[in-house]
Amino acid sequence: MKTKLTLTVRKSIIKNARRFSKRSGKSISQLFEEFFETEEGTGIPSKSQRAAERLLNTLESSPSVKTLNDKEELKSHVARKFA
Repeated sequence: MKTKLTLTVRKSIIKNARRFSKRSGKSISQLFEEFFETEEGTGIPSKSQRAAERLLNTLESSPSVKTLNDKEELKSHVARKFA
């Protein structure tokens, strides 16, 4: 259920909030909700933080890569190149 909340803040804060809201494409109410829904309450993650989190999740879910010895890798490369 949504409830209306009235806040009293400085005009400069309102101006900055509107500007940030316009840049992010989200309403001030949505930004407020997201801020307080985070576990730590440290704020809204930036685009780069969200991208890093998605990359980490992708890497964790992907199969691990076979680790090769450098000498073995060099031998197989030379064999493929000059075969």
